[in-house]
Amino acid sequence: MHEQHGRAVTAAAGHADKDRAAAAPAESQAGTVYTCPMHPEIRQDRPGNCPICGMTLEPIVPDLDDEENPELKDFQQRFWWTLPLTVATFVLAMFGHQYGWMNAPQQGWVELALSTPVVLWAGYPFFKRCVQSFMPRSPNMWTLIGLGAGAAYLYSVIATIAPNAFPQTFAEHGRIGVYFEAAAVIVSLTLVGQLLELKARSQTSAAIKSLLGLAPKTARRLNPDGSEMDVPLDHVHVGDRLRVRPGEKVPTDGIVIEGSSSLDESMITGEPIPVTKRVGDHVIGATMNTAGSLIIESEKVGSQTVLSQIVQLVAQAQHSKAPMQRMADQVAGFFVVAVVAIALLTLFAWGVFGPQPSWVYGLINAVAVLIIACPCALGLATPMSIMVASGKGATNGILFRDAAAIENLRKVDTLVVDKTETLTQGKPAFDRCLGANGFDELEVLRLAASLDQGSEHPLAAAIVEAARARGSLLQAAQNFESSSGIGVRGSVAGKKLALGNTVLMEQEHIDAAPLAQAADELRARGASVMYLAADGALAGLLAVSDPIKPTTAEALAQLKDKGIRVVMATGDGTVTAKAVAQSLGITDFHGEVRPADKLALVTRLQSEGRTVAMAGDGINDAPALAKADVGIAMGTGTDVAMNSAQVTLLKGDLRGIARARTLSEATIGNMKQNLGFAFVYNALGVPLAAGVLYSTTGLLLSPMIAALAMSLSSVSVVSNALRLRRVSI
Repeated sequence: MHEQHGRAVTAAAGHADKDRAAAAPAESQAGTVYTCPMHPEIRQDRPGNCPICGMTLEPIVPDLDDEENPELKDFQQRFWWTLPLTVATFVLAMFGHQYGWMNAPQQGWVELALSTPVVLWAGYPFFKRCVQSFMPRSPNMWTLIGLGAGAAYLYSVIATIAPNAFPQTFAEHGRIGVYFEAAAVIVSLTLVGQLLELKARSQTSAAIKSLLGLAPKTARRLNPDGSEMDVPLDHVHVGDRLRVRPGEKVPTDGIVIEGSSSLDESMITGEPIPVTKRVGDHVIGATMNTAGSLIIESEKVGSQTVLSQIVQLVAQAQHSKAPMQRMADQVAGFFVVAVVAIALLTLFAWGVFGPQPSWVYGLINAVAVLIIACPCALGLATPMSIMVASGKGATNGILFRDAAAIENLRKVDTLVVDKTETLTQGKPAFDRCLGANGFDELEVLRLAASLDQGSEHPLAAAIVEAARARGSLLQAAQNFESSSGIGVRGSVAGKKLALGNTVLMEQEHIDAAPLAQAADELRARGASVMYLAADGALAGLLAVSDPIKPTTAEALAQLKDKGIRVVMATGDGTVTAKAVAQSLGITDFHGEVRPADKLALVTRLQSEGRTVAMAGDGINDAPALAKADVGIAMGTGTDVAMNSAQVTLLKGDLRGIARARTLSEATIGNMKQNLGFAFVYNALGVPLAAGVLYSTTGLLLSPMIAALAMSLSSVSVVSNALRLRRVSI
């Protein structure tokens, strides 16, 4: 007894040493790599901002235990704490002089006190990014926001502290015009946009987190002395023997060395029917053991498992392409340089050649240039269109994750679709049965259903459900026996029955030739066929299939009308794939494909110059969904698929793709119009603010009018974006 206990302690200690040795290199190699969603070439080992666009870097592979995005939490605090100050500043600036709440000098100081926390504290991250944009000489939207808000605030501070420095012609309501409300509103609106963007971007890691969450936390390891113990998954090594009990997940990739059971591998293969595993068969980590007990020997652990490789595939696909490069960003660098140059030129031109006080005129006009060029309209041009389009899509059962999906969807010319639960309903359903040797169809169905009452197989459930729907009176089965992978045996009402495939019929010495041709025809249509034998003779056959969705044919016709090539890729057998493809008129199809194969197919089509969309519903589709130019998930599918995709069809109806494409085309047109409005305002307003008409008309554009023009440009953009609500899709 003591000797046995000693061996157990020694074995456990040996495993503990082995665990520590394995954990050490993992810790030494641990290091999160951060990258920019828009510029994946930027990679570093610490958090920060992208030196090109200023966007916050994010980890390539997130930690499952990550808490709420700290930047999102920080921006929420800055926004909500300062929003009352912004509102108060705006109300005071708009209505204070009308109702005489206080005299003009007092109002200026109050606005200064109210707006300063908003600009200097809430807007600090934006000004920081603005400064950073000058270091690598990469001006971006943060440069515009920083210059616009900063110019409005600094000008107003000077006007409040030293009002006598300005000519009286710029005095309104007894004071020099100040624009604290413009600076505060710019900061608050920018924070709102950042909050919306950060919440949307946080979903990009949800797919990988869902995948990581599939793996069990522990494994039941069998020690050399025969004892068993639960150990953390990262303490499992190649060669360990592990027990997998019914209802548990397989802890890691391995080979069955004892027992037999049915495993649900749909998370890997997409095939909804459980797969029977016996001694010598390979199993995949994170798949679900539905029935018997297994003992496996681990073959792959850690990053070598199939699940880990899928995680890496999704991460690689997500960062292999940048999100939509907004048209505003494409010209932002040139725009910023031009505006700053015009402002400086205005300052010096007025200072040297203008009337007295020339430098004051120069400063005022330079500030007016910066204020009218403030990127409110430019910043709202695309987000407003995206927001309206997203709402329009949601009311029609179409969810867009980001602007990139809306932009790219209109360019798609090739659609790769999964079969199960995308083209088909994904649930086995009874098709038909045929009788032989004097048995009619209803009797064949009744006997098969009576026998199958003892089976938990999905095909058996479809047969039992069909018999009960037809009012058949089922009887209890005796001596029920399940033969893994080939069928079941038993007795019903004194009849010895066998229900299964041709292998079972051969074992029972049943001649299935009379129904062989009918069986082949049914298989060619994509059905699973089972023979029924009664008392040593063929009684009939039953067919169960995965029905095609009623809307699939119409959806495919709409897609073809739009010039989209449809390619089917499924984990099902080639015969089944061919049958479904032919029934739907799909000429390009691929069967028996795994997650990596689907990813390779999408990559190959993209290398041919095609813009590819991928539509699927399962975990096995996740890498291809992430890699595609547009990933489209069925809302009836798995969370991982929806998190990997950029578009989700809530109803699982492929007709939504055609509607989404129409909305995409309308949205991009609307975005171009909005950008046109924004640039027209700047093209007309900047020269006027610079004073180019002063010599002929004597007109100058005060910063107050510049702020009004800036507001009007934003109103035009918002009003135009709202027209998308009336688009018919």
